[in-house]
Amino acid sequence: MKYSKLNLAKEAINHKGFIKKIPDIFRMVKMWRKGAYPMRSIDIILPLLGILYVLSPIDLLPEFVIPVLGVMDDLAVLSLTIPKLIKEVDKFLLWEAEQKYSGAQIIEAEIVK
Repeated sequence: MKYSKLNLAKEAINHKGFIKKIPDIFRMVKMWRKGAYPMRSIDIILPLLGILYVLSPIDLLPEFVIPVLGVMDDLAVLSLTIPKLIKEVDKFLLWEAEQKYSGAQIIEAEIVK
């Protein structure tokens, strides 16, 4: 079975609802750049660089020279970057929910039938 970068990208974005989290990724980067979301730069830059590496036509091990190893380096990068990015997005969503409800007031309520 021949793997291409397009097939690898399709498999990667199907990882644990990655497609659904793309808007969250953009929102997280925007909040981080504004300084509103506290996060280490390395925690966002490395996963994004990994995804750019897989999508770029330039490789350390090109597929046309070494077919099996050329695909393996892309798979290795994806297996490291996608879970890290998902983990960071999940942390961001938790932080965002805490920010949204931090000023909320809890009042006593009565259940009425």
